[in-house]
Amino acid sequence: MKTWLRDLPKVELHLHIEGSLEPELMFALAERNGVALPYATVEEARAAYDFADLQSFLNLYYQGMGVLHTEQDFFDLAMDYFARAAAEGVVHVELSFDPQAHMSRGVALSVPFAGLERAMREAESRWGLSTALIMSFLRDRSADEAMDVLEQAAPYYAQIDAVGLDSAELGNPPSKFAAVFERAKALGLPRVAHAGEEGPAAYIDEALDVLDVCRIDHGVACLQDEALIARLRASQMPLTVCPLSNVRLKVTKTMSEHPLPAMLDQGLKVTLNSDDPAYFGGGMLNNFTACLEAFDWDRERFKTLAANAIDVAFMPETRRDALRQRLASC
Repeated sequence: MKTWLRDLPKVELHLHIEGSLEPELMFALAERNGVALPYATVEEARAAYDFADLQSFLNLYYQGMGVLHTEQDFFDLAMDYFARAAAEGVVHVELSFDPQAHMSRGVALSVPFAGLERAMREAESRWGLSTALIMSFLRDRSADEAMDVLEQAAPYYAQIDAVGLDSAELGNPPSKFAAVFERAKALGLPRVAHAGEEGPAAYIDEALDVLDVCRIDHGVACLQDEALIARLRASQMPLTVCPLSNVRLKVTKTMSEHPLPAMLDQGLKVTLNSDDPAYFGGGMLNNFTACLEAFDWDRERFKTLAANAIDVAFMPETRRDALRQRLASC
């Protein structure tokens, strides 16, 4: 069954490319760029990839991305993940990146765009891996700053498949970014947002009503609200759930207690994703395998989850049809 899961064509919708930074690459990029790390060895750095909650993770996450300086760094970061993903049977990756976290360090906006775009083209050429790019805003920074970044990104609108909203959720409701997302909508950019991870179910409603998103990232808190469950079921709003992330960030204590089975029983359109694989226990295959071990799902359940992701991915219809045919043959 685990071999079958590896071969299953998997589509990843919720992946923060900065969160794919493995300690080995962190050390290599730190040496390349003359960055001092607070760890003596790769093993010491890996041991630090343990945290109590979302904020302690974010502190480590932002520290780690401090090694990313050049176009080549972003290229190497993405290619490192694409190689692992392709080996795990991933056929399409939608990578989010956080430009504000780099611009605040003096890295020009053009740098991640150039490096990631080059890696995306190389991944398609090398592995037949299709990709999409999501430019995310940090919700614990100001809405004015997010709007400024959106306007500065004008030369790259053709490269952006969607804009997103991520980082510390509590105290930063979706409505804080109403004007930013209204502007993105006017520009014709699709919109997604993290909601209902550590935040309440009400944030999911807010993301739908105020930001007019086409996908909810995480969304596990939806089970707190019967009316919201009914709304999500009726609209078949996609929920990009990240099970191993939820366990590592203490959203749920164990995999066996994860709300995924309840969400599926409610008829919600759920997908499986890795979120920040270097920090949360691995990529797509690890997340699928963890669900197998925790819930003993059969092949049809996993095919449904894979099909859900294909249905709502940012990709040409010809690619969608090809992946549906490939999945049907599994």
